[in-house]
Amino acid sequence: MDRRLVVLFLTIFIDLVGFGIFIPVVPFVARELGASDALVGDTSVVFSLLMYAFGPFWGAVSDRYGRRPVIAIAVGISAVSYLLFSFAGTIWMLMLSRMLTGVGSANIAAAQAYITDITPPEKRAKSLGMVGAAFGLGFIFGPPLGGLVYGSLGAPAVGFVAFGLCVINLVGIWLLLPESHAHRDQSAPIRFAPVTATIKALRDARFRDLYLIGFIYITAFAMMQTAVPLLWKDDYGLTEAQVSYMFAAVGLASAIVQGGLLGWLTRRFSEAFLITGGCILVSLGLAGTCLVPPEHFVPLSFIPIAFLALGNGALWPSLATILTRRASPQEQGQVLGMNQSFGSLGRIAGPLMAGRAYELGHLLPFLGGAVIMVGALLYVRSFLAAVAMKAVSDERP
Repeated sequence: MDRRLVVLFLTIFIDLVGFGIFIPVVPFVARELGASDALVGDTSVVFSLLMYAFGPFWGAVSDRYGRRPVIAIAVGISAVSYLLFSFAGTIWMLMLSRMLTGVGSANIAAAQAYITDITPPEKRAKSLGMVGAAFGLGFIFGPPLGGLVYGSLGAPAVGFVAFGLCVINLVGIWLLLPESHAHRDQSAPIRFAPVTATIKALRDARFRDLYLIGFIYITAFAMMQTAVPLLWKDDYGLTEAQVSYMFAAVGLASAIVQGGLLGWLTRRFSEAFLITGGCILVSLGLAGTCLVPPEHFVPLSFIPIAFLALGNGALWPSLATILTRRASPQEQGQVLGMNQSFGSLGRIAGPLMAGRAYELGHLLPFLGGAVIMVGALLYVRSFLAAVAMKAVSDERP
């Protein structure tokens, strides 16, 4: 394996362990600071809003100046946000911390672009799956670490631990991660205009449907991700530590799929099949999450987790692979950044709906997400049919 991929994987992994530490902690810290369930969801909204705004920006900057400096700067911003979390004594300081974390976390597009720089098109799905595997491993190690530190030392210590991980990451990037981008255009303009960029992206027929499919999927998934810590605690009686262990199980399943099974899946099945099957599995997983009988929570709760991990592993890397194939080398970072922004829009819409739906009924965020994924499936089928018709038309003399 390319040494650069190994170093990049470790970079993403350490970054996401630092991010994953907060997943089981933020909802409960927000409640301690007086937040309603709706406002708990809004802590995810502000994070995603800044990811949305900065995803294309970081991608465009990496197209012009290179991937390495963008990744390093973003990790530094995350470090500052984690320090701020340690001193957050009000809900508004917590919100500001999550906003800065969103700015730093938007660099995932630069990391994906790094992979496309050094990987041939036919191997990109597997290599991009490494990002998903790093996410999965971040879920394995981050949430339990966060739950342990939070339970033993309190919320400020969680921020300090994440800050330390960022420092380690910065040293690794500086010493071990070489630049990958050989097609930099120093004259290319860089604009910070997320709304204008979104409108422009929706007019580009090459990418529009793929962006929208990703948006719908992330909206449904984010509804579950926001509400499930509250569901596990309120309806199933799990402690904060046990919630973190459940997230670790989610991460383990995701890492197995994207780090081990994805290569085999992409060799055996078409991207169209994987995207379609991914929508079905995610829909079943979302519905199943809230329908597990409390008396049989273990082991039945792991069935929807397996569906979600397999569906996510089939769907998201396949969408990213098609995007990279349709984009030129000079616009890889920008296109992947825009894809990240549409995902961030989903992470805005999902938590906004999830927090309010949870107040109305604890099952609504999950069943609503399942219905949304049925809509995504219908959209995917329409998109694939249009692609097939175009291919037939292009073959005719």
